[in-house]
Amino acid sequence: MIDTLVQNFGNIDPLADENIFDDIQTITDAMMTTTQSLTELGIRFFLNLLVCWVIVRCFYYNKSRRRDYFFTFMVFSSAMLMLLYIMGNVEVGVGLTLGLFAIFGVIRYRTETVPIREMTYLFVIIALAAANGLAPLYKLIGATTNSAHYELNPGATFITVLSNLLIVLLIWFLESERILRHTTTKLVLYDRIELIVPERRAELLEDLHNRLGVKIDNVEIGHVDFLRDAAFIKVYYTLEKGESNTINTLTKAKDFVA
Repeated sequence: MIDTLVQNFGNIDPLADENIFDDIQTITDAMMTTTQSLTELGIRFFLNLLVCWVIVRCFYYNKSRRRDYFFTFMVFSSAMLMLLYIMGNVEVGVGLTLGLFAIFGVIRYRTETVPIREMTYLFVIIALAAANGLAPLYKLIGATTNSAHYELNPGATFITVLSNLLIVLLIWFLESERILRHTTTKLVLYDRIELIVPERRAELLEDLHNRLGVKIDNVEIGHVDFLRDAAFIKVYYTLEKGESNTINTLTKAKDFVA
């Protein structure tokens, strides 16, 4: 119906085709009621909040114990959803909304060294907020009649919920210790630099094992200071079940955040 109206718009006789204008007016004037708008906002907000809480609390925080990122992820996701939902219904559009967050990201995070794992989780919650904020939950019923109105679309709602569930299952699968060994690193300022040469690698591994108390998988030699007889060594090892490594790569007290 709408395609026919568009194709024949230039040939419309205002006197003979009054019904066509009535159809166009009916389509454009159909709006969601206040109750429907509040219901839609509630579904989007609480679904997004629940999914993000499960991802951040059950998967991310259990291993990282970073309360600063926990707060950031939850607030960032909720704010992103609200901004997308509000601006998605006006002429400003989604492009400007995403641009605002891109500008915020450049200004705020350009001076921060954000680990790759945290960046991945940040991208995931932004993607979920965009999906939950823009997914079409309502459909227009009776577009060509005088009783045009919106109704909740169970199919679209189910697909939105299923999409969130699939992301949660994927993260659970990848974070599961039964699927992948949790290999981590530790940055060590090492004093016996005579052992860093390739010919004495076995002695180096044994010394690190004895002094750190972990089974060493591999090492990388970094900056060497011959004046102080010290070298930075990146040690790779496997965490035991239930262990975390939130500050293993920090070397300065100012970088520590509880």
